[in-house]
Amino acid sequence: MNKELFAIADADYDLPDDQDNRSPPPALGSPRRKLAIVLFNLGGPDCPESIKPFLLNLFHDPAILRVPFFIRPLLARVIASARVKPATENYAILGGKSPLLELTQDQADSLSAALSGPDLDARCFIAMRYWHPFSLEAASAVKAWGADEVFLLPLYPHFSTTTTGSSLAAWRDAALRVGLARPVTTLCCWFDDDGYVTATAAIVRRSLAEARAVATAPLRILFSAHGLPETIVARGDPYQFQIEATVQSVVDHLQADGETLDWQVCYQSRATPQKWLDPSTEEAIEAAARDKVAVLVVPIAFVSEHSETLVELDVEYRELAEKMGVPGYFRTPAQNSDAGFIAALANLVQSSRGRGTGICSFMGARACPGRHKDCPMRLGTPALLSAPA
Repeated sequence: MNKELFAIADADYDLPDDQDNRSPPPALGSPRRKLAIVLFNLGGPDCPESIKPFLLNLFHDPAILRVPFFIRPLLARVIASARVKPATENYAILGGKSPLLELTQDQADSLSAALSGPDLDARCFIAMRYWHPFSLEAASAVKAWGADEVFLLPLYPHFSTTTTGSSLAAWRDAALRVGLARPVTTLCCWFDDDGYVTATAAIVRRSLAEARAVATAPLRILFSAHGLPETIVARGDPYQFQIEATVQSVVDHLQADGETLDWQVCYQSRATPQKWLDPSTEEAIEAAARDKVAVLVVPIAFVSEHSETLVELDVEYRELAEKMGVPGYFRTPAQNSDAGFIAALANLVQSSRGRGTGICSFMGARACPGRHKDCPMRLGTPALLSAPA
């Protein structure tokens, strides 16, 4: 099973804070103002030879392998070497490489077109975390283009220190190294943005109708998110809270006409012996087999197809479902360049730019309850959701 996304540890990880760098909104009326939108994503190997260095980059990241710095290089080499063979087998199913860069480029092209107009030249730049193009390449390209302002847009709707947090730290370092000094707006999360939720619900609704048309048993929706060690969540990472909020909002949209759905949240890709978020997707599939219900698996938190959807969901979990006797296995596609999804991203950029530079959530101010101390807006911006600290 391809388990390269998250890993094994629970040391503290500090995200650089941008909140003390806020300034008035940039002037939007000047002719063809250049807006650089930097899309953060995981990245993936582009050929079999790049699988091992991709894994080494992943496990050298202190946000992923949370052990003392003097141990990390050796342990990263050990883990990466052990994972090369299974990872190579998984990527072989996909033609020897990840499709993520091409799909992200399609999203970038569509978003650039959606935002550009007579007064704005919007161009998307891709900054992958663990394989080319890295943040340093993207920052150099943004500087060479002569951007007037920069918008940092993680293609992770849900903030986690292991994904968006790590990408923001890498970008900060890259921008400093190339001397990129432009007004910057950072969108830290958009897990409950109405446009995103509406577009996602529309995709799920279509696949739900298609599954029901051929299913021979009642249908259960499994919203499958990438897992995370419980220790990281316990230390204050808001990822689980944001995942569950997204799912509830999508379900509310699907049930708007009064229909009651059978659904649950589950977590895939457990990678280590420590306790991870549960229930696992494997456990949810086993429960569906016992209950004699078919399943529609919805990859939640993934907005592009990649190994965790095309291999883990489409091959490995399908085989598990068949082995367990689940009476039907269906899967909702990721958003990719869905028109509604791209429109939601464009609206997020436009609305966030209107708030000025600095860091913001999809709703402007902090969107996480106070107990999530790893929220990047933890300083100076009150939470808009009432919850115990």
